[in-house]
Amino acid sequence: MRFLMPIGLALMLPVVAAAQDTTRDESYASRCGAAVSSSDRGGWAPLPRGDVFCPLLADPKGMHSFVSYQRGKLADIAHDIGAVGIADEFAFFRSGSASTDNAVQLGASGGVFAQFDVGSPSYDLLNADYLIALPLTFRANFLSGRFRVYHQSSHLGDELLLRPAHPERQNLSFESLDGLLSLDLGPLRAYGGGEYFFARDPADLPDRLIHGGAELRPGAEARFGTVGLVHLVAAVDVKSVNDTTWRTGVSARVGFEVSRPREGAVNGRRWGLYGEYYDGPSPYGQFLRSRSHFTGLGFHFSL
Repeated sequence: MRFLMPIGLALMLPVVAAAQDTTRDESYASRCGAAVSSSDRGGWAPLPRGDVFCPLLADPKGMHSFVSYQRGKLADIAHDIGAVGIADEFAFFRSGSASTDNAVQLGASGGVFAQFDVGSPSYDLLNADYLIALPLTFRANFLSGRFRVYHQSSHLGDELLLRPAHPERQNLSFESLDGLLSLDLGPLRAYGGGEYFFARDPADLPDRLIHGGAELRPGAEARFGTVGLVHLVAAVDVKSVNDTTWRTGVSARVGFEVSRPREGAVNGRRWGLYGEYYDGPSPYGQFLRSRSHFTGLGFHFSL
């Protein structure tokens, strides 16, 4: 057993070294990658990088890219699901403080979220959701928020429609007014808000949604030289939609996130590997009135 001691010490040294780095910014904005870079601080900044509102880790429609394998049940159609999301944000301008992360930002964001039946011979496309938004975000010390209007349309896959017993296709689209406020409490973040849906097609789609959640980003980290800095993360996201009755969906993710060891004048990209869990109304548009339950593993990254 003695030969295990130097191995254990070697694994702990990066964490200890990082813990002793007192020059690091330990704010939640810094931990989530929403700290304003030095080149964008002070006054008016056109076309800045990133956002001042931390991305939602466990939101199935969060504005980041990912590839996930999910095992469970999707509307009794598929049990082995490959989920893919390509999403990004583009900031028009930011106005903020010269010495802190406090700022207001306006931009645009968009994403495509698709699900495939990887248990079928041709990996049939099941559903694709297209989303485009105009988000207004802000940060004031430990308080941040996001207010946006967005459009979503959802479409069944052609291969699914060729099956003998396929679900009925419908033109499904809506607009939404969405508002969230987020509170940073050391390594913990809590957020809450809601949405109002309008211009709904079909007209009997839900009209309201309550949205909340929490995230944990502990200070412990492991540094691997100049390769990356590894953080443990955990999050839960809860949405309750007003359909014929209130129905609640719970999404949870836990894993690790990798960032640059030290940010420069421009913030770097991040990636993470998360275990995933979901139970509730399907987060995938064409199946929204079906119940879904799955667990999985996802690779998430920023563009």
